[in-house]
Amino acid sequence: MCLSDAMVDEASGAAVGLLRVAGLRVTAPRVATLVVLAERGHLSADDVAAAVRERVGSVSTQATYDVLRACTDAGIVRRIEPDGSPALYELRVGDNHHHLICRLCRAIEDVDCAAGSKPCLDPIDDHGYLINEAEVVYWGVCPACAKASTPASADTHRPPTKE
Repeated sequence: MCLSDAMVDEASGAAVGLLRVAGLRVTAPRVATLVVLAERGHLSADDVAAAVRERVGSVSTQATYDVLRACTDAGIVRRIEPDGSPALYELRVGDNHHHLICRLCRAIEDVDCAAGSKPCLDPIDDHGYLINEAEVVYWGVCPACAKASTPASADTHRPPTKE
C-alpha cells in the first residue's frame, strides 16, 4: 500500500502522540515501527525491521525487537502468537478482538468478539484468576484460497504444525 505524504505525516503524528501518551521517548525507529504497523499490521518482528529499515535506514533487528517490546509493554502494540507462526504485532489493542487465519496462505484478519464486548472473559470456572484478556483464533481457508483450491487440499481440522 502506498501512502501519500499527507497520510504518512498524519500516521507519524499519531505515532508521536501514542509514544508521548505512553511515556516513551520519541525516536525515529519507534515512530517508523508504529507507522509500519498502522499501514500493514499483523507483521512479524523481522518484517517490521525490514520495513523500518526502508524508512529510516540502518536499524538493527535487535533494536526493532526492543521497540516492539517497549511498545507492547506500554500497551500501544499487541503481540499475538498464532500456532505455527512467529509472533505477530498489531496496533489494535484493548478491545479483546480475535483473528481469522487462512491455513493455506496465512492471511490474517481481525474479527470482533462474536457475542459482545467481553463474553470470552467469563469462563465457566476462572480458578480464581482475574482475567483481562482472551485469545481466540479461528482457522480456516480464506475466500481467495477457497476459490483457487479444492476443499481436499486444506486440512480443516488442525492448525498447521510448527516446522
